[in-house]
Amino acid sequence: MKESDKNIEQLIEKMMAEEKLQSPSIDFTSKIMAKVESLEEKKIKVYKPLISKPVWISIGLAVAALVIYISLFSVSENNLKIDEIGKLYSDKISTVFSGIHFSKNILYAFLIVPFMILVQVGLLKNYFDKKYQL
Repeated sequence: MKESDKNIEQLIEKMMAEEKLQSPSIDFTSKIMAKVESLEEKKIKVYKPLISKPVWISIGLAVAALVIYISLFSVSENNLKIDEIGKLYSDKISTVFSGIHFSKNILYAFLIVPFMILVQVGLLKNYFDKKYQL
């Protein structure tokens, strides 16, 4: 070891010997726990959905009213124009995708994967609802 390192060590030992150990006050733990408990109380938040039930109900009623209105009060002349537009686009789409053929496995995957995703979302929602239940 170098001489300067020994001097530094001796200086540190001398400083440590001169300093007294500090001990916390008697009620230190209770003060800290009181602060921790007050912080925990502040952090607890009640779950509020982004869109409330009355809003969902009103959206559903509006969509149902729109569907009923369109189905009952639509004019036949407008239907012809909509049908012509639909036929035009369906013809274009069918010509674009006419050369593509899917195997049975791909078709089964397209049918099963969305179903499995819906099942997993439902299971995960129930799991997290139970886990974070207050």
